[in-house]
Amino acid sequence: MNIRQAQPQDSFALGALLAELGYGGTESFIEKRLAQLSSHPDERLLVVEYGGRVQGFLSMHFVPQLALAGDFARISYFCIAESECSKGMGQKLLRYAEDLAIQRGCDRMEVHCHVSRLKANQFYEREGYQESPLYQIKDLHV
Repeated sequence: MNIRQAQPQDSFALGALLAELGYGGTESFIEKRLAQLSSHPDERLLVVEYGGRVQGFLSMHFVPQLALAGDFARISYFCIAESECSKGMGQKLLRYAEDLAIQRGCDRMEVHCHVSRLKANQFYEREGYQESPLYQIKDLHV
């Protein structure tokens, strides 16, 4: 198993994994987003390879804090291929991301996971994540 920064040639595999999460139709912009995330100093897009193939990914952001000593890291997307779940890959990828966050001076990680993703929420709970109940969003119609 190998964890590394995503590369341009990973765009097809990332698109397939995003489709497993319910985000199909990324073909027209995935390469642009991959380049954008890869070049930003506060973003990390990690992939986990097994058997010579990308089997999962985790996208995270480092967020500096004005009023607190420690920054935080936010996971925006995290997926392990359905066929590879429960083999420890997700746990290792998450630990790798948490270690990166610590190295960057973060004192906490957060992830927003829809309540309908039961297995994902159970995974986060097993990994020590706790519910933080208030999260508000507003759609900006562009």
